[in-house]
Amino acid sequence: MRQKLNLDTWNRKEHFLFFKQMEEPFFGITTTIDCTKAYAKAKELGISFFTYYLHKTLLAVNAVENFRYRIIEDEVYLYDTIDVSATILRDDKTFGFSLMTFAEDLFEFAEITRKEIERVKATPGLITRDFEINLIHFSALPWINFSAYSHARSFTFPDSCPKISFGKMTEENGIKTMTMAVHVHHGLIDGYHVGELIHHFQEEMNRS
Repeated sequence: MRQKLNLDTWNRKEHFLFFKQMEEPFFGITTTIDCTKAYAKAKELGISFFTYYLHKTLLAVNAVENFRYRIIEDEVYLYDTIDVSATILRDDKTFGFSLMTFAEDLFEFAEITRKEIERVKATPGLITRDFEINLIHFSALPWINFSAYSHARSFTFPDSCPKISFGKMTEENGIKTMTMAVHVHHGLIDGYHVGELIHHFQEEMNRS
């Protein structure tokens, strides 16, 4: 479900109109997330760490209203729920785009994710199904502890989906961390809202 915003009464109208005309309206940040408790909890529950922090990411995304805004034909819509398209690596080292629908319950989401990963691995090509835009674009680079991140983008393609990426998990003095990169459309999301997202995400990762 979605609802169209009234731009004339929206307090971000001027911001939206200013940034949407830019060739590159996206901006991005990188930060470091403490995943010590989350990694231990995932192991305790018998759920892959990837699935665990993917679910925590969606919990945080759905908790911040601005991350549920999308642009359709120059209008802004607020979606009730945001799902995720994650890149899934196959055995032949190609990848395909997946679609995992959001579920509040971790174990329900884990089953959705397991089935979708199996489907993408057994399906050739890059785009393996139809997509809506109530998504975040998600990727993981578990081989690289990066300090900056950018995305391949076509400036002519109308895109307003946030992009969230994670790097290699590292450990020092018993503390596990990984880098998180967040790229968003500035017409919809400001630095304050990115800060909200990261705060929610770190809180979710710290839950025991």
